[in-house]
Amino acid sequence: MKTLYTTQATVTGGRTGSAGLNDSDLTIDMKAPGTGKGNNPEQLFAMGYAACFDSALGVVKQMQKIKFDSTTQAEVRLLQGDGHDYNLAVKLHVIASNTEASAEEIQKAVEAAHEVCPYSKATRGNIDVEVSSELK
Repeated sequence: MKTLYTTQATVTGGRTGSAGLNDSDLTIDMKAPGTGKGNNPEQLFAMGYAACFDSALGVVKQMQKIKFDSTTQAEVRLLQGDGHDYNLAVKLHVIASNTEASAEEIQKAVEAAHEVCPYSKATRGNIDVEVSSELK
């Protein structure tokens, strides 16, 4: 495959440090969930996954010649098993509007986007990901 883009993030201090990007002026104060003002890796993953998925859905809409406006929500849960056994679970929910498509057609497009999205491909078989949609 041909590389289209590369970025690099640098983090100092883990969940209680700072994070920055080599190709942007974005710097984030990292905080563990519920410990104060700042952001945590799960929030950043949710934003990235939602953006990637909504873009993948745009590709699917073009391929299937289906038109609707979409908003994608990503709920990311940090799970803890025994001891230091941590994992993630994700729920992706698409809200569709401004369309003549049926709820079933929209759900099929959402499921197809789950096959196209690079984040979905990267997590497949590693974490639980649910996809759903609603027509407004």
